[in-house]
Amino acid sequence: MTGPLPPSELARMVRARPLPGGPVVIEASPAECAALAARFGLSAVNWLRAEVQLAERGRAVRATGTLAAEVVQPCAVSLEDFTVSITAPIDLKFVHEAGRPTAADENAEIELEADDCDEIAYEGEMFDLGEAVAQTLGLAIDPYAEGPDADAARAAAGILREGEAQGPLAALLAGLKKD
Repeated sequence: MTGPLPPSELARMVRARPLPGGPVVIEASPAECAALAARFGLSAVNWLRAEVQLAERGRAVRATGTLAAEVVQPCAVSLEDFTVSITAPIDLKFVHEAGRPTAADENAEIELEADDCDEIAYEGEMFDLGEAVAQTLGLAIDPYAEGPDADAARAAAGILREGEAQGPLAALLAGLKKD
């Protein structure tokens, strides 16, 4: 059995009706940045800002905009921290539970188009736009990002890149692979 979800590190509740007139700007505080860094296994989130436009789409709310952030993460090779700038599009649809398919509809096949956005269900009169922005950040982080010293760390460990061969048989193998 699952329990309630923990509170979001970047909670920003938005009333679904009526929607705010202009764009919604979300800027993470230093405490929220630290909590997001811990959540996503980063050394730091230096700053995060999202600007999102909301529009009614029937019983749903379409959220489009851009997320920008600067994070510090460990290099996948050397484990040394380096700074990464992230810019990611936001394209989501918040759908009230009452407008979602019923259990009988769940067995029906649906086709998704390439430009279909992610749907997030919500209950009541409000949805958490901040949590959606936090999830967008989590998806935009490259878990295998390499820092500027990755090649030096590989060389120091004796790890060769694909196609780099050394040793007594390297010249013989290279001769066999000629076109």
